[in-house]
Amino acid sequence: MEGDPTLRLRVFDLNCWAIRYLSKRRQERVRLIGDTLRQEGFDLVLLQEVWSEQDYSDLKVKLGGCYPFSHYFRSGVIGSGLCVFSRFPILDTLLYQYSLNGYPYMLQHGDWFCGKSVGLGRCWHGGHNHFAPGSCQLHAEYCREKDAYLPHRLVQAWELAQFIRHTSKAADVVLLGGDLNMHPEDVGIRLLRGWTGLRDAFTEATRFEGCEDGCTLVPNNCFTVKTELLPFPLGIRIDYVLYKAVSSFTVKCEELKTTTGTAPGMDIPFSDHEAVMATLHIRRQGQAVGASLGTAEPTLADVVTEARTEVGVGLRAAQRQRYSTGRMAVLALLLLLLQAAAALGALAGLAAEQPFPKLSFSLLAFLAIGVLLLATGLHLFHTMEVKMLQGTEEQMRMALRALQERP
Repeated sequence: MEGDPTLRLRVFDLNCWAIRYLSKRRQERVRLIGDTLRQEGFDLVLLQEVWSEQDYSDLKVKLGGCYPFSHYFRSGVIGSGLCVFSRFPILDTLLYQYSLNGYPYMLQHGDWFCGKSVGLGRCWHGGHNHFAPGSCQLHAEYCREKDAYLPHRLVQAWELAQFIRHTSKAADVVLLGGDLNMHPEDVGIRLLRGWTGLRDAFTEATRFEGCEDGCTLVPNNCFTVKTELLPFPLGIRIDYVLYKAVSSFTVKCEELKTTTGTAPGMDIPFSDHEAVMATLHIRRQGQAVGASLGTAEPTLADVVTEARTEVGVGLRAAQRQRYSTGRMAVLALLLLLLQAAAALGALAGLAAEQPFPKLSFSLLAFLAIGVLLLATGLHLFHTMEVKMLQGTEEQMRMALRALQERP
């Protein structure tokens, strides 16, 4: 771009839903994604839920000629599933894993094992532009009416916002694509956009083509669970391309597209999510402009207050869980002590007139030890959860005070 003040950047974002042994027709869909990316020639590709490193390796081989630079972000037990493919050199990368990621005992959800994260790659173009594209995913929303994970998701949204603010200062343009698992009007999205100044490509796009209202999880996708979308007949929009200019650049979204079902010539879509494709017009302007918050400060103060209230609700629930598991651990320990006393009494001959029930005693001891270990582990987990929620609430309180004290 040297000597040219403008650049059109084409971005592709997709939640691939590529879970080995669990995702339907995974390998076929991964090949289809690779073929499409080769044909379309996007500048940046941001993918989520590529949980098989073999799938990433296959994509890397297939896309090597078109996307010579790529990075796979590793975290958690089964991996973050985040990766970036770029036509531009990737100078360095950074992965941040959220402090709260759900619960390890909720095996049917599995978010804790993924190590939900945001992956950042700093890209260079033409000697003048430094892009900071990020791929991220937040904790899923399994029940909107009784969302037990809302406090965790808000902590993640807050940490993501802080991460962007503190890592974007050296970049000319910041891009964030991913499955945020939040509706556009949700407090987490308003907090993220307000605190960072990121703009939503869907609302800013000059031209739009795709699913109605930009929805990315739609009922007519053959891989979606139809019952989960019954309250939303058109679908929901939870996948985003967000952006902002930081220094002496302006960014406008010329066009935004989403896929609308099956891939061309195929009987299946790329994923259970629709892909989001944005064309951004980046232009250098004469003088540098500083980063600014995306909403008016009084409105942002209301958003931070709302988020802090929800985090407080989660904090009190975590404190109750910590108390319950601590009490369970104490009761299991007392049971073990009573059994030990009974065993010592039997050995001392205090109950020689009766046979000692070794089998029953052993079974009860094993049960007490199991409960003690489980309760202690859960108590430690919920203690850490309480500390993370307390820390986030304190950060929000300080941020709110700073917003309110500004003239």
